[in-house]
Amino acid sequence: MEIYQIWLIVAILLIIFEIFSATFGAICFAIGAGFSALAAGLGANVTWQIIVFAVVSMLTFIFLRPIVMRFLDRKSKDVKTNADAIIGRKGVVSERIDAERHTGRVAIDGDDWKAVSEDGSVIEKGTTVEIVKLDSIIVTVKQ
Repeated sequence: MEIYQIWLIVAILLIIFEIFSATFGAICFAIGAGFSALAAGLGANVTWQIIVFAVVSMLTFIFLRPIVMRFLDRKSKDVKTNADAIIGRKGVVSERIDAERHTGRVAIDGDDWKAVSEDGSVIEKGTTVEIVKLDSIIVTVKQ
């Protein structure tokens, strides 16, 4: 078995490992092993193959990995989903909000939510409000 074949086997094993880890770490070494296989195929001695492996692996870690990780991590932590997505949205008071009488509802995109005002004030029916907080099934609103 030729040395370049060993480097290719190492690269393939690292790619397989990367498929299961998905951290883009093993693939950097796989790229280094691929370049070392190329160097071996061109007749470089083992010392140069190891240098090529180390340098290419390091360069992919430093330059390529951060770009790929930024691309893969596009699912921002700031994206709100489910019921939390209504925070910051506008709604219309469908039932007068009154803390003393424990009444109040707000219509948001066709859904009707129990509502309380942020400062305890009374908000009349038909008023446009902004949702500032969600606590279970009760939204807190402000004018």
